[in-house]
Amino acid sequence: MINNTYYLEQNNESNLFEAAANMNLPVLIKGPTGCGKTRFIESMGEKLNKKVYTVVCHDDLSAADLLGRHLINENGTFWQDGPLTKAVREGGICYLDEIIEARKDTTVILHSLADYRRVLPIDRTGEVIQAHPDFMLVVSYNPGYQNVLKGMKPSTKQRFISMSFDYPKADIEKEIIINESGIDEQTAIKLVSIAGEIRQLSDTDIQEAVSTRLLVYAAKLMSKGFNKKEACMHSIVESLSDDEELSEVLEKLLDLHFKN
Repeated sequence: MINNTYYLEQNNESNLFEAAANMNLPVLIKGPTGCGKTRFIESMGEKLNKKVYTVVCHDDLSAADLLGRHLINENGTFWQDGPLTKAVREGGICYLDEIIEARKDTTVILHSLADYRRVLPIDRTGEVIQAHPDFMLVVSYNPGYQNVLKGMKPSTKQRFISMSFDYPKADIEKEIIINESGIDEQTAIKLVSIAGEIRQLSDTDIQEAVSTRLLVYAAKLMSKGFNKKEACMHSIVESLSDDEELSEVLEKLLDLHFKN
């Protein structure tokens, strides 16, 4: 199968993921927002010829959203599988993005899938589904957002092979920006430099460092003819902070690289 999703490997993550898939081991990916976690899963889905069922987790995500529910039509009541159940039945990667945002009672249903049993009990239908041989469970979260109330229980975390992601090294990040946007190398180098300086800032209200995704957004605007500083203001500065003083600091940083 041709891999159409661009992903530039940083370490040995592809081999580790493929080995986990071959051994039916669930995978946990940790890393900051915009560092390439979802892109990596999509690229591995293509490489392994597995359909990817992506679920973005949130506070209101219920077990029914994952498992499925009974619905009614003109013929009466019928059961409709949720994304997790569909992946378990038919095979594929079920990817639960930002798993710690989901309710605790929702994540409990993963336990029997994430160990040697690989089964999914569905109380509403009375089924206990044995996972398809090609089923793979993958979850991710951002460790920077963890607190006492939101975090994975050790009993859940220890059921997974874990992989840590971070923002790419400068040379890799430059190549990603060029490939994704078509921008020239010199501009890509400047964007990487800006990101590095922002990521080193401390004592600010920036909750999350500038992501590779935002750098690509800025580069794409530039490639369409937008002023370089203006592109960075809209894609980077205004996305990182609403604080006026901090925005002024970041704007001055941009001035060092891109003049109007």
